[in-house]
Amino acid sequence: MNPTKTIIAVTGMPGSGKAVASSLARTYGIPVFVCGDVVREEALTRKLPPTPENLGSLMLKIREEDGPDVVAERLIPKIKKIQSNTVVVEGLRSLSELQLLKDNFKVKLLAVHSPPDQRFQRLIRRGRSDDPKSLEEFVQRDHRELAVGVGSVIALADKLIVNDSTLGSFKQEISRFYKEVPT
Repeated sequence: MNPTKTIIAVTGMPGSGKAVASSLARTYGIPVFVCGDVVREEALTRKLPPTPENLGSLMLKIREEDGPDVVAERLIPKIKKIQSNTVVVEGLRSLSELQLLKDNFKVKLLAVHSPPDQRFQRLIRRGRSDDPKSLEEFVQRDHRELAVGVGSVIALADKLIVNDSTLGSFKQEISRFYKEVPT
């Protein structure tokens, strides 16, 4: 384990506010690695368009091929190269990923929660290529995320922040959390 490096692992369901938490970390000069980027990079390698269906099935496929902690495994060398003593890893989805990070670094786990209806509306507004275009796709994505284990990771969080009011108040809570994390 690298006792000098702290990972702030951010978990939550799609549309809960993980990207806002990561964006705020960057304003504090904290480097951010996004687990979903590992899947998007793999899609590029395999020449797959980044559709919700392709990225969703690829997320499952790479875990089947290379193990449930493959995403964290691919991030660790990148994290180790960073000079910063604090790094955010956004989008942790499984207990295996969490354990692998804990085997290598100090980890503080932050879970972000939002009601499904708010998350769906945020994803529709965000409009990223892999975001759901319908309620049915949204529900399928939630089920896929839960099947990988995100619910278990959320349950083990050191801190849970509910993002169900204003963006300003959510950012205040996230800022407070970052200030509490020893660096």
